Amino acid sequence: MRGLTDKVVIVTGGAGGIGGAICERLAAEGARVAIFDLNGDAAQALASSIGGARAQAYTVDITDAAVVDSAVAQVEADLGPVDVLVNNAGWDHAARFLDTDPTLWQKIIAINLLGPLNLHRSVLKGMSARGSGRVVNIASDAGRVGSSGEAVYSACKGGIIAFSKTMAREMARKRINVNVVCPGPTETALFRDFAGPGESGAKLVAALTKAIPFGRVGQPIDLAGAVCFLASDDAAFITGQVLSVSGGLTMAG
Repeated sequence: MRGLTDKVVIVTGGAGGIGGAICERLAAEGARVAIFDLNGDAAQALASSIGGARAQAYTVDITDAAVVDSAVAQVEADLGPVDVLVNNAGWDHAARFLDTDPTLWQKIIAINLLGPLNLHRSVLKGMSARGSGRVVNIASDAGRVGSSGEAVYSACKGGIIAFSKTMAREMARKRINVNVVCPGPTETALFRDFAGPGESGAKLVAALTKAIPFGRVGQPIDLAGAVCFLASDDAAFITGQVLSVSGGLTMAG
């Protein structure tokens, strides 16, 4: 894809399933990737497998604004100004809303909503001063159509969609594109936790697979191309848009 060579890209949650696939694809496209993850060892292992010239690992708690600011400053010292931000980090615990409590809500909100806000505030300052940049936010179809057992997570992801559209409007005159990718059911640790163990989990996966027109759940690599496209010059005139990558499960506009 055009325009990714030597671009500096931050990917949060970069050591996870979807995040790892995104980092590997960006590096293959010629970008220099800063892998942000709470699991520093996993981030370092991924960076080593990609190769030192194309990836560096950073241990970052995205819920801590001061830590985020320090990490972004370190990336810019190590690699140069940030050209692309991919907010991918996320977490959830599947449960009926009435069976949850505010402590769980606060953790879900901190990771899925406040964390991305911290990254936007820290990275967009530099992008705005330079008059260029790309932001790709990984939300979820749960934020578009809802998902039983994921009420607060869905609320956060819906919030990210609305926030992204607002940032796209505010940043447009600075030529900063802000777009959203919404995964459908995708084979990740989060999805396995959502499905649950044993026969009941297998039945849920089978039911979802049957409901998806493509006849399978997504794989992390399915998201990587969409993210790279929106980060590239091929998407230079696209902003404020929401792209579902769900095998046709959700086709609403």
